[in-house]
Amino acid sequence: MRQLDPDEAELWSRVTATIRPLSREAHPQLAKPAPPVPLMAVAAPAPARIKGRVPPPRLPAPVNRSRPTVHGNLDGHWERRLRGGTIAVDRTLDLHGLSLDRAWEAIDRMLEQAVGAGDRVILLVTGHHRPGEPPIQRGKIRAAVHDWLAASRHSERIAAVRSAHKRHGGGGSLYLILRR
Repeated sequence: MRQLDPDEAELWSRVTATIRPLSREAHPQLAKPAPPVPLMAVAAPAPARIKGRVPPPRLPAPVNRSRPTVHGNLDGHWERRLRGGTIAVDRTLDLHGLSLDRAWEAIDRMLEQAVGAGDRVILLVTGHHRPGEPPIQRGKIRAAVHDWLAASRHSERIAAVRSAHKRHGGGGSLYLILRR
């Protein structure tokens, strides 16, 4: 067991003198100064030995935030085509220069047309997130588009939402894959 040396005891008393209770009522234990507590090393009890094979601890699966999904996952064939940028885009919607309300209306109208026409892959150009100094705020459409798609009346028709390949705009665009 280790005792505090005089310098440590003096420092500890200065620290404890600055403590103020959260409530206004006097706390009975804080009314009188506590004697210095000796520091001691406490050894943890040895874990019980388990006989037989012990499985390794399970780690949680890593979360991949680079490819957000609105609904289910796509099969490997779709994933390879999207990752490689070899996907054929059926319809494109560019949201540059639109207000939030106009962008939401344009997305809803485009989804209605795409579902009616039987389109499968839509390229949604939202623009890159570019932080700016207030009062200029950029990237509002990009930040809201996933919530809009999840709340859309066509959300059950959307199979997945993925970041676009560099060939199709990269981080400033999204692929919307519609169910047949």
